[in-house]
Amino acid sequence: MKRKTKLVIAIFIAVINVSIGISNAASAPSGLPLADIYGPVEAALMFSERPEKDRQSAMNPTTKVAAPVFSHGDISWLPDLAAQAGWPEETWEKLGRIILRESGGCPNRRGGDVVNENCEILRVSEWNHRSDTGLLQINGVNYNLKRNKWARVCLDLGICEQEPLLDPLTNLRAGYLLYQYSGWGPWDPCTWGPKWAHRCNKGD
Repeated sequence: MKRKTKLVIAIFIAVINVSIGISNAASAPSGLPLADIYGPVEAALMFSERPEKDRQSAMNPTTKVAAPVFSHGDISWLPDLAAQAGWPEETWEKLGRIILRESGGCPNRRGGDVVNENCEILRVSEWNHRSDTGLLQINGVNYNLKRNKWARVCLDLGICEQEPLLDPLTNLRAGYLLYQYSGWGPWDPCTWGPKWAHRCNKGD
């Protein structure tokens, strides 16, 4: 009988403690750690019941990564962005050469733009290839359905206009999509036919 009485008293005290804890939690500052409100054991139990993605988020708080500073001729940022975009590491060297050739490493550049060392656009020197866009100078035939009903960037990624491709990471992702379909062909004039023979450089 005494054991039953002690058990009832223990349960009653536990209920009171939980009630007090909930009350404290409601009035505590939002940034106060759970362990300070509920005690370390209760906090651990609450944490373990969160969905997995929430636990991972709590254990690995998101930190903002500074955006790269772009300047003409500098691609020191390439490994990080190329990896995020999905490009395999063994492609980075050639990818970098193509970026330097196509845009000088300036993500805001459209076909014909003349830029300074800080990638600031100074003027337009040519107007016949303005659909070429961003780091990889992705051409309009790849994103504009009016020009090409099989425009893969539009059909596969939902990017059907030029503006989004001026974002460097988006541009690299679109470029990787084209690479998956056609290898380096979209950037190799040697595969474009006689009209482009003057631009063909077998060593590139």
